[in-house]
Amino acid sequence: MSRTAWAARQPSQGTAQQDEEERLRELGYQPVLARRMGGFGNFAISFSVISVLSGCMTLYGFGLGTGGPAVMMWGWVGVGLFVLCVGLALAEVTSAYPTSGALYYMADRLGGRRWGWYTGWLNLLGLLGAIAGIDYGAALFTGAFLNLQWGFEPTPGSTFLIFLCILLLHATLNLFGVRLVSVLNSISVWWHLTGVAVIVGALALIPDRHQSPEFVFTEFVNDTGWANPFYVAAIGLLLAQYTFSGYDASAHLSEETSNASVSAAKGIVRAIWVSWIAGFALLAGLTFAIQDYAATQGSATGVPPAQIFLDALGSGGATALLLVVIVAQLFCGNAEVAAASRMVFAFSRDNALPGSALWRKVSARTQTPVPAVWLSVAVAAVLALPSLYSATAYGAVTAINVIGITPAYAIPIYLRLRAGDRFQPGPWSLGRWSKPIGWTAVVWVAVVTVLFCLPQKSPVTVDSMNYAVIALAVVLVLASVWWYVARRSYGTPSAYGNAREQAEIAEGIV
Repeated sequence: MSRTAWAARQPSQGTAQQDEEERLRELGYQPVLARRMGGFGNFAISFSVISVLSGCMTLYGFGLGTGGPAVMMWGWVGVGLFVLCVGLALAEVTSAYPTSGALYYMADRLGGRRWGWYTGWLNLLGLLGAIAGIDYGAALFTGAFLNLQWGFEPTPGSTFLIFLCILLLHATLNLFGVRLVSVLNSISVWWHLTGVAVIVGALALIPDRHQSPEFVFTEFVNDTGWANPFYVAAIGLLLAQYTFSGYDASAHLSEETSNASVSAAKGIVRAIWVSWIAGFALLAGLTFAIQDYAATQGSATGVPPAQIFLDALGSGGATALLLVVIVAQLFCGNAEVAAASRMVFAFSRDNALPGSALWRKVSARTQTPVPAVWLSVAVAAVLALPSLYSATAYGAVTAINVIGITPAYAIPIYLRLRAGDRFQPGPWSLGRWSKPIGWTAVVWVAVVTVLFCLPQKSPVTVDSMNYAVIALAVVLVLASVWWYVARRSYGTPSAYGNAREQAEIAEGIV
């Protein structure tokens, strides 16, 4: 079947899985992962990774001081619109190349081996940083829950211990196979949507006092130390941009999704717009319910949203809502481990990582890349280690996620635009809107990449420095060094031969 014929073909439900397996072989890979995820499950994993109950809640305190309510609310609207453009453009390329490698495979096919190599390393940095950011955020909220329930005093050491326990839980759940991951993600969607409705409803109906609309949509707060309000507002966009990341999870689970060339593309777009609406409602609900701005920022719980719950609803209501948030964050982290481990598996399948022969192994029983799961959580633990010594380290971890994964989204989009008519679209295409949406996405990514390399606090000290730019530089240097070691063995099947690839994959099933 030619690529053009495949792109024009719309498979029926009965033949969709067979056609996707055939398409995967055309792209050079022997199917070894279990294709047990449906379209809703594919949407659910990206929606779970975006997780407005994780990103919005864990960075809400950051937003209170970097522009305050005005930047949080209007920043969410603006960033969400631009991210939707990125998602639409990325979905189009995903439809043409539905593989676990996702971004780096697309870049490799459209731009060549080096494009794929650096895209892969950036994507990997972002995914592993996301695990660290999500699960450390869940640990912070767990500490706040224990504080309200039993008077537990969170310390950096105890929070890190909780974080490690959460990582272990997520690794264990991912070892049971993609069917369990899919079920948990489907539950996660309804938990998130119901959770947002419950939180917003409780904060709207129970408190006697609410902030005015003028406060919620125009109040500007600057606790960064920087004098320029435009600079502060730009830095404040991190809350929204961090939350709107991870939707490439739908692409990474392509090889485990039925009718992936359509379902994965739709999963990306749906996850973004549903999160856009839910996140706006959540941020508005929280901000209207603030009783004491300064007390919220300096909450003894260590988590400003917990203080909002406490002031507005009392101890019992706050504890119940915190539990809703924590469970949502656990769903989110579990989905991110699934996405990151598939990236590790795929990158190792093409010999891009040190020790690739180990990381690409797949369990014959569960058809899950077990070593890749363990590597993903181990690296995430290392990335969060600075939180033991620096109060601003969590912001740095989230910035690492953004600075790694966001450029990786733009590269295949740019290469698709550069390819012009040489690009053969899959069944899901933007048609005449492809170029304007694609260029909007590329420009937006270029802007936010520069923004999130900038220092967030003044004066710049060891504690307040933005370590994301250092992490980015280290990864690029290591990727460049490793390129000269592994460039002869690295490559997608089109680069070094399908027969060799099939043999190596077969050896990786244990």
